[in-house]
This record gives sequence, structure tokens and C-alpha cells, in this order.
Amino acid sequence: MTTRPRRTNGSGIPAPLLALLVCCAGSGAFPSITRAQVPVFEISHADSSIKFNVSASVAIAGIFDRWDATLTFTSPELSAAVLDVKIQADSVNTGSGMKDGKLKGKDFFDVKQNPLITFHSTKVVQTGPDTVEFDGDFTIRGVTKPEKLTFTITGKGTGAGSIQGTMAFDRKQYGMNSGIPFIKIADRVEVIVDLKGKRSSGPPVVFKQ
Repeated sequence: MTTRPRRTNGSGIPAPLLALLVCCAGSGAFPSITRAQVPVFEISHADSSIKFNVSASVAIAGIFDRWDATLTFTSPELSAAVLDVKIQADSVNTGSGMKDGKLKGKDFFDVKQNPLITFHSTKVVQTGPDTVEFDGDFTIRGVTKPEKLTFTITGKGTGAGSIQGTMAFDRKQYGMNSGIPFIKIADRVEVIVDLKGKRSSGPPVVFKQ
């Protein structure tokens, strides 16, 4: 009796076995990271805010009306968190049309040339039971420099809560060297980020005990 040689694809793997492997891979028989395996958070814009203030002879403080923020994970570990914040610079609102106009101009935010203020985290470290630090790239006026956002966490482990914190930067390092007539302005600017949300799916975030 003559035995027919088994067909292969040149790799030495019999064709029927190769077809089975391809089929299994396509059907998800091999493990992969899915949304069900990582925490997925939804930020509530209605309950959150991004504000700023700067010491000055006349108070300069305000809020940004239009922005977006996401907190994403590639694993349940806190170290896998990535925070992205995108602010529409022309949505600045100090309650004063004169101040808003000056801040939107080329001496400060220069919103026509640089419509977005952004922060993209590159590293996160838990610094205490309820505190974390996000190192990241901060961009304003088209200038990007490393900055740090320090947050306090509330509602940890409950599936809902908030992260509240600040980032301080020197405005002159970003080309904002001018002032406002008759108003003395400090160089240090604080951005106050208050994000409230909930875990919509996936496991809880794993924190150090």
C-alpha cells in the first residue's frame, strides 16, 4: 500500500494542523488583553473641572469651559495608567472679558496659533495610600516641557470617586513673558484638575498597600 506524503506549507507544519492553528487564533482561543481585563473609566464632565490661578495685584483665576480627559489602562496595575488632558485654550473664562481677551492673545495662550493646551502622562507613581504623581509632557503655546501633576484620590476601590490635584509651572518658560497693563503678575501659574468619574467595566485598579 502506498502512503501519501502529508502536505506542508514549507515550514514543516502539516497543512491541516496549520489551518487549525489559524482558526483557533482567529476565534480567540489564545489569551489576549481585552476591555474586560483592564479597568475602564468614564469621566463625568458635569461634575469635573479644570481651573487655574496666578498670584497678581488683581486676582487672576478662572476655569476652562471646554476640555476632554481620559484615564486609560493596559493592565489593572496603577503603573499602567495613562492620563490625557486636552483643553480648548479659547474656552478660558475668568469672568472678565478684558482678562479673557488678554489671555487668549499672542502674549499668553495665543489661541489662534495654538488652540490646545495638553498634558500626556508618561509615568505614574503612588506616593502614599491616597496620593499619586503623574509625570508627563505639558504643552501650551506650542511649547512642550516635562511637568508633574500631583493627585489625591477619593473613593479608591469603590468603583467611583475623584482625583484632585495641581500642577504648577513657570509661565515664562513657555514664552509668556508679557504682563497685563496696570496688573503685576507672578511667574508661577497653578492648574487645578478635579476629575470625577466611575469604573464602567473591568477590575479595580491595583494599588500598593
